[in-house]
Amino acid sequence: MNLGSPGRLPFALHILPMLLAGVAAACGPETTPASDLTIKTDTVGGIVRVTNTGTAPEWQLTPVVSIGPRSLSETGAPEEFGRVNSATLGPDEAVFVADGFNDEVRVFGLDGVHRRTFGRNGEGPGEFRSLYSVAWMGDRLLTLDSSLGRIGEFSADGEWLGQQRVEGSYSGSPAGIRLMPVGPDEFYRLGLLTEGTGVTSVLVGHDSRGETGDTLSWLTRPPGPADSIICQYGGTISLFHIPFGPGLAQHPGPGAVMYSSMTDAYRIAVTGQEGDTLRVIERPLPPEPISDEEWAAGNRDFEELLAERPDAECNPRRPSRPESKSFIQGIFIAPDGKLWVEVVRTAGNRWEIFDPEGRLLGSVPAPPRKEDAAPAFNADHLITIRRDSLDLDHVDVWRIEWTGNPAGA
Repeated sequence: MNLGSPGRLPFALHILPMLLAGVAAACGPETTPASDLTIKTDTVGGIVRVTNTGTAPEWQLTPVVSIGPRSLSETGAPEEFGRVNSATLGPDEAVFVADGFNDEVRVFGLDGVHRRTFGRNGEGPGEFRSLYSVAWMGDRLLTLDSSLGRIGEFSADGEWLGQQRVEGSYSGSPAGIRLMPVGPDEFYRLGLLTEGTGVTSVLVGHDSRGETGDTLSWLTRPPGPADSIICQYGGTISLFHIPFGPGLAQHPGPGAVMYSSMTDAYRIAVTGQEGDTLRVIERPLPPEPISDEEWAAGNRDFEELLAERPDAECNPRRPSRPESKSFIQGIFIAPDGKLWVEVVRTAGNRWEIFDPEGRLLGSVPAPPRKEDAAPAFNADHLITIRRDSLDLDHVDVWRIEWTGNPAGA
């Protein structure tokens, strides 16, 4: 069973030091206007509504380390990854990297020095068949192996501690098939329910010792303009995302809640297990137009397919151009409860960070990252996975420098 990423589509459908220096410079407070942020909180019909208006306080991402090869000639070194699917921070400033191509976990320090490697291809204790994700939970490292249907448990030194059995035999993007930390010892993972009508994907709550009993259903995208084009030709099916088209972004949160938003509206709803809305977080921003060049570039792969296969049956036949860009690229919940929203802006995407109550805390420029590898967070650091122009994967660790308190706090 092949499953895609839930970041923009319903789940069932689905550089180097100079670069880091450039991003860090962009994060500098000297280039940012003073904050005029105002936050209004009210309750209507039992639903808390938090409206954040104005300029967010400027936080800063300071590059700590970039782990990865500098050239194609650096072969055989631990920094040469086959395919980085996931990374996480553990105790003693350890960076755990899941190499899905080599089926092993490589451990580095924040100084970039390789400490150890553990795991190998296989089905025994401490081995992997399909290493998708890593997360530090409680007092241990957890690994998700979707082919073997298990979450492995390891000590910080790589000692095998045991396993948790989960549904297996599925594949897809590591951005969707992953461990999703939402607390210091609380996370969600993909679950599959077999019913009379077929297989349904859900989110199953866990802690470091097993399932918690919390289960969340993926939300369904409401009716509206298509956000993707499905083409069939010669027994092949291809899916093309319509550039800047509205999608559904969603992510589980602590205490069995779901955060969700249509990407063409900066309005995030927090809902409970029964679908009841608990909180709405709003952030008015001006819409931005789509240039002809951006529209053509976003549809290039689709147009090339039609040129090569004019017999392809596509639904819809042509993409419908939105009136303006979407606001949201993706939403994530950090283990400390903060909400991270990647905001689409013509000048460059930004992360906007909210506290658990929905009050805007700050904003930083979004570093480049692979779409099929989710970022990782803790209270003080952000980890992004980047693929350079040579198709080499790098793990970038950033220190989060924050200032001030939210307006009205």
